[in-house]
Amino acid sequence: MVEILKPVLPVTLPDASFYLWINLATAGIRTPITDTAFAQALYRDYNVTVLPGSYLARDANGANPGENFVRLALVANVAETVEAAQRIAKFVSTLN
Repeated sequence: MVEILKPVLPVTLPDASFYLWINLATAGIRTPITDTAFAQALYRDYNVTVLPGSYLARDANGANPGENFVRLALVANVAETVEAAQRIAKFVSTLN
């Protein structure tokens, strides 16, 4: 999955986790998009669910540390995970 996403998103395989944490602010996406809008459009247009990072954190001192991040959970079987990665890559390519 990481190899499929690397060309379009800043992603590395974590040492001991089944989540990928994607920073949209450093993704090189030309069309600005919030983490919530990214998740909604990905689900609506490509039937892939990711979680907006801002949903995982609380506002503190006027900022949300999860803002502009999305979390991808690698919990499906390998074939479904690969297909999801391909859909995510295709979606991100529409934002550039």
